[in-house]
Amino acid sequence: MKILISEFMDERAVAQLAAHHDVDYAPTLVDDMPRLITQAAQADALIVRNRTQVRGDLLAALTRCKVIGRLGVGLDNIDVPACEARAMAVIPATGANALSVAEYVITASMMLLRGAFVSTPDVASGKWPRNALGNGRETAGKVLGIIGFGSIGRTTARLAQGLGMQVIAFDAMLGADAPMFQQNGVKYVGLQELIGQADVVTLHVPLVDATRGLFDARCIASMKPGAILINTSRGHIVDIAAVTASLRSRHLGGAAIDVFDAEPLATSADLQDCPNLLLTPHISGVSAESNERVSFLIAEKVLEALR
Repeated sequence: MKILISEFMDERAVAQLAAHHDVDYAPTLVDDMPRLITQAAQADALIVRNRTQVRGDLLAALTRCKVIGRLGVGLDNIDVPACEARAMAVIPATGANALSVAEYVITASMMLLRGAFVSTPDVASGKWPRNALGNGRETAGKVLGIIGFGSIGRTTARLAQGLGMQVIAFDAMLGADAPMFQQNGVKYVGLQELIGQADVVTLHVPLVDATRGLFDARCIASMKPGAILINTSRGHIVDIAAVTASLRSRHLGGAAIDVFDAEPLATSADLQDCPNLLLTPHISGVSAESNERVSFLIAEKVLEALR
């Protein structure tokens, strides 16, 4: 059978697939849609990350496909109902990148609360901004608010508690009596209560109608003064213009944004000189270790689906 891989994957996992099937590993194929559509017609399985949009013409071309493997957890780039209607299984790598994302969240929280990690150019040039940078905040004792309490949210909670943070959480799919909150030593609160109480708010929710535009200017204004906002979930959930405006007004204390409405992000002077803003290119869930875990998990699941 033919397996088509349109984005990067651990090459040892690719070799595992190739030991059983004909594999076309083309990690830049996502950028050549006509060629991708042509090759998709011969694929019994397709493996993608977040950039390959499995819908429209590409979906129509997958006439032989039995399974879509997603090297990650978000499924907004895949028309899941349409795939299922065609009897194609859609398999995400649930849990495999949770630690990578959680470590990113904790690192960003510590960097933005402390505010001392931008001093290299000044110190290297002989300046000594000790007074300006000596009022950073410690992580211990701060309240971390987690919106979305799946595997990533729970892993983030565990790491935060190890640093002495208090953790509160909200999940629209779970009630206050869901056992996972008590099992993880986390207090369930309503969404607005979380937004108003947390020193750090981190988002771990899918992009659906209820979350699209969730963190707009009004929502950000209701956050605690000096709070940190971290988005590693999906673009379109956070209004970036509202974030930069709040950072410039000093209401928000900092923000780390890893996902954007359009990727790559368009050049923006407003973002380039915004204070206390950390931007990364959708890599919170990508590390050497997580890529290995994600790749081998999907390889195994795809092989199982093709048996």
